[in-house]
Amino acid sequence: EEGGSGPSSMEEDGSGAGNTVVPVRVVEDDVLTRVIDFMKHHHNNPMAEIEKPIPSDRMEHIAQDPFDREFVDVSQETLFNLISAANFLDIPALLDLACAKVATMLKGKTPEQVKEAFNIEGDFTPEEESKVNAENPWLEEL
Repeated sequence: EEGGSGPSSMEEDGSGAGNTVVPVRVVEDDVLTRVIDFMKHHHNNPMAEIEKPIPSDRMEHIAQDPFDREFVDVSQETLFNLISAANFLDIPALLDLACAKVATMLKGKTPEQVKEAFNIEGDFTPEEESKVNAENPWLEEL
């Protein structure tokens, strides 16, 4: 939409105090509450940088703060909603943390295990998949 009424637009609140209203309709209330908790916790205590690529499939080897490890110990749905919220609200630390959690869920898994864990249905027929694997042997190394 033009004119600034879309879900990601910002506008003055009309108070004359220079306050900006940031609509967050794309973020569910429960997820926004969690994001606020994260921001409060890290307000005067910045989150430690997350090593990339992640060194382990265990969050205790990735996130130093027990709060952070517990924060992302949530359902897949909540985790992906946190990633969307962190991206939309431009909170890099939370985005890194939540993506690191997803990476731990992927690390060391076969493609079949990843598909099962994330309920992903294959796009290729078995014949197409065999052809892709034959044309790209490096995929087996992932």
